[in-house]
Amino acid sequence: MAGIRRTGLLVALLAGALLAGCGDRVEEFGGPTMGSHYSVKYVASASTPEPATLKAEVEALLAEVDEQMSTWRADSELSRFNRLPAGNCRVMPEPVLRLVRLGEELSTQSDGAFDLTVEPLLDLWGFGPQSRGERVPTAEEIAEARANVGHQLLRIDGERLCKAAAVQLDLNSIAAGYTVDLVGARLAELGVSSYLLDITGELKGMGRKPDGTPWRIAIEAPRADQRVAQKILTLDGLGVSTSGDYRNYFERDGRRYSHTLDPRSGAPIDHRLASVTVLDAQALRADGLSTLLMVLGPERGYAFAERAGIPALFVTRTDEGFASRATPEFTRRFGEGDKP
Repeated sequence: MAGIRRTGLLVALLAGALLAGCGDRVEEFGGPTMGSHYSVKYVASASTPEPATLKAEVEALLAEVDEQMSTWRADSELSRFNRLPAGNCRVMPEPVLRLVRLGEELSTQSDGAFDLTVEPLLDLWGFGPQSRGERVPTAEEIAEARANVGHQLLRIDGERLCKAAAVQLDLNSIAAGYTVDLVGARLAELGVSSYLLDITGELKGMGRKPDGTPWRIAIEAPRADQRVAQKILTLDGLGVSTSGDYRNYFERDGRRYSHTLDPRSGAPIDHRLASVTVLDAQALRADGLSTLLMVLGPERGYAFAERAGIPALFVTRTDEGFASRATPEFTRRFGEGDKP
């Protein structure tokens, strides 16, 4: 799934590979995936498989997701569906159907601010796999692309996914979160009960390190020039996702165009929200919600998160720099977060 967006999380294993009783230790492996990278830090013991075995298991899952959901591979299940003309159906893997169902749910909850069918718009603006370079399209071109955008144009019929128009799916806004949960579940099956996963910037921490301390991650400040930690959070059983527009954008005639598109207008978002971080027991859901809130913006997004009881941290541009605002659920569960 090359080209998947990078989020604004800076992983920090702040206490190194500490040793403890019974030979428990922190091991780590990783590699390239989805046009970015992944890493697995975990507590190994005498009963856990060898690192090479775990790495092979994890990379088999990463390859499976790529074969199912990549928009950058012509032979993926998703690309085959996207090439179907209007009025056709195709049997799809259950994970793809699951993500489509979640996408429809988030789209309904947000009145269309979240939409998995935006690939024609991404291509049009230069952010998609079929794009011909970054450009500002005309109003007519946007209207033509929007005719093939919308979850109402999809239908699940048993194991088949059907399209009423020339719909093209892009699952990148939730696929990495799904993969984090998938890998975490497999590690648990293999006897690994404590880990910190990072797949293209989507994270999940479970359990504690050998010295009894929790996994800690640093939320990155929204700066394009360097990576700076803004807040540090402890994790145990939570997935974390940050969406931001401060790295992936282009400028034309003095105007900035974000890679995050609003499906309702067909254009990049145009508000002062620089990033939003969401925590949830499911990395999949955190991934989708961070995108949804980013599209809604600082006011509507915050109201949505507050109403739904979502632990989220919003970072907004101001004339003086940046300002942070946490939802009540974020503050209740994490306080103000530790300073780096």
